[in-house]
Amino acid sequence: MELSAYAQGGWRLLGDPRRFPRRPYAALLRAAFRSLLDHSHAGLDDPDLKDIDPTVLKHCHAAAATCILEAGKQKADISAISTCLEDCKLDRERIEQFCTEYQKNKDALEILLGSIGRSPLHITDVSWRLEYQIKSNQLHKTYQPSYLVTLNVENSDSGSHPDVSFSCTMEQLQVLLSFVIFSMLGSSCGCNFLTTCQSK
Repeated sequence: MELSAYAQGGWRLLGDPRRFPRRPYAALLRAAFRSLLDHSHAGLDDPDLKDIDPTVLKHCHAAAATCILEAGKQKADISAISTCLEDCKLDRERIEQFCTEYQKNKDALEILLGSIGRSPLHITDVSWRLEYQIKSNQLHKTYQPSYLVTLNVENSDSGSHPDVSFSCTMEQLQVLLSFVIFSMLGSSCGCNFLTTCQSK
């Protein structure tokens, strides 16, 4: 089992007892499993995590979730997980704690991964509109429009799925459209299109 460099970096932070003492480490593991398996408790608002830097907390949460999903996807055994976490410099106690939590949630994780299906979602329609913000939590005014994008998707395994909606800036919308055009036209035509857009 292998993890990306980003995930390995997060696990190295999790292995440092100065950054993550025993209780915050356990709380982060619980939060990572909950965020994947139980949508109603997906936050990182555990009182044991309040003293951790939010940037480090998000990085480590992403690393833990990546490891959980990778282990579930590969149906990794405890020795494979242990070897992977040993490479990230975790001590035996923390590895055992992760493996115990993984074993408790393994069946639910396999059911979740099995429900995703074998074929990726296909975009059948897209719509976007200007998003109006009455209030924002930003300190500065952005002075740029924001767009609400809705993708209608379907899966060939199970038919239609709920729409995917997200908010983005004009630049992000342009990048999204260039990727869509790139994938529709093929690599040579798409590269010409992207080169033309970048030179303007």
